[in-house]
Amino acid sequence: MVYDLRDDYLAQGFTPEEAAEFDSPGTIAAIESVLISLGHKTERVGNIKALVSALAEGKRWDLVFNIAEGVRGLAREAQVPALLETYGIPYTFSAPEVMVTTMDKGLAKRIVRDCGVPTTPFAVIGCKDDLAKVDLPFPLFVKPIAEGTGKGVTAASRVENRKDLEKMALELLARYDQPVLAETYLPGREFTVGIVGAGAKAKSIGALEILLGTGAEAWCHSYHNKENCEDLVEYRLCADKDAQQAAEAALAAWRALGCRDAGRIDIRFDANGIANFIEANPLAGLNPGHSDLCILAEQAGISYDELIGMIVKQAAQRIKAGAKGKKAA
Repeated sequence: MVYDLRDDYLAQGFTPEEAAEFDSPGTIAAIESVLISLGHKTERVGNIKALVSALAEGKRWDLVFNIAEGVRGLAREAQVPALLETYGIPYTFSAPEVMVTTMDKGLAKRIVRDCGVPTTPFAVIGCKDDLAKVDLPFPLFVKPIAEGTGKGVTAASRVENRKDLEKMALELLARYDQPVLAETYLPGREFTVGIVGAGAKAKSIGALEILLGTGAEAWCHSYHNKENCEDLVEYRLCADKDAQQAAEAALAAWRALGCRDAGRIDIRFDANGIANFIEANPLAGLNPGHSDLCILAEQAGISYDELIGMIVKQAAQRIKAGAKGKKAA
């Protein structure tokens, strides 16, 4: 098991926001408990530095359950998969190139757009000079291009004019040291769609509508709202026409991006009632009762044990297929 433990980074001086994407001891224990119940022998390795040391010592595994988010750079989620591929060690979740693509929200939107999946018009702002090139109708929504867990997203992310756009974009550029994504604001319903599998065999396990409650930050599923979702957010599994459209768009985006095993695609509707791709989450959180994918699965009648089992099964099938391919060759 390879992971980033939130407590380790807080002890190093990271702020709660900087460590927000990392896992709690309870999450690691929950996953390990399921793996053991499925008959697997587990070894807790830890983060990428611990993985490097273990590999240097000669340790090898049949499968790595990888949920390491990484720390630095646009390729941070790809670092562990790339290292494991170097050693020929199978792992869960998406390949390095997918992790890099989906981390860059602008790049991901370009790919799904080219594959025919609707996504709201956008611009990437890498520096102050790029602000003059933004030619989109207001209101706009502004956020860091490569953060998760709603980091950098607040009620102020919805901007009504060019002055507010400049103010918010420059603040985010300075704070997160990465480009900023500005996109036409989508006023409709918001869903996160859970998906299991890959390619033509990928399937939606449900569309979860995100409803902001009393006291929640307005306009968006912000960092504050996500961290306090038990009190501020209502998650409602839906099966109506919009939910079905959201699931179809999400599956198309998942396949276009090459995601696998399990994860989420975020969808929001525009003023014309069209489901638009927002972003992909190929390394979704697995905190029981708190992470969106786990909440979605539970409401869809899929237990936590079953969800983890599905993920391992997908990876095992990939290993088996690879072994058959080598034998045939």
